[in-house]
Amino acid sequence: MDITLREVRDGDLPHFFAFMSDPVATRVAAFTSAEPANRAMFDAHWQRIRTAEAVVMRTVLADGVVVGNAGVYGPPAEREVTYWIDRAHWGRGLATAALRMLLQAVPERPLYARAAADNAGSARVLEKCGFVVTGTDRAYAQARGGEMDELLFRLDG
Repeated sequence: MDITLREVRDGDLPHFFAFMSDPVATRVAAFTSAEPANRAMFDAHWQRIRTAEAVVMRTVLADGVVVGNAGVYGPPAEREVTYWIDRAHWGRGLATAALRMLLQAVPERPLYARAAADNAGSARVLEKCGFVVTGTDRAYAQARGGEMDELLFRLDG
């Protein structure tokens, strides 16, 4: 399978909205927007992402098909990675491949990440890409309607 990253285009947004409003996927991710099925909120969020100079966001393609997105955001000393792959493509190594490509394109370090403590798939992706667990936190998870544990990760070098 050919995995590539490219700049986000307007035509990618309907795909992202469908992926990010999937109730099963949002529950697994846990830390999502307050209303993942609200298109107006989604559009406003992506407008901010696409106009922010400090954000590097890419569309993930598998054999030319939009399957998700990956990015880096945040202030210089606290840059975090984020990624979202359509649930139909989970378990195929796409998130790991996309994150590796993103890390090559964005060489700044350290980088940070967070994942729901029970999201073993996301933790595996981060660890395969060199991130190490540095601690835990407890935060409100919109998709689960309550506080839950999350793992904190860091990538150096």
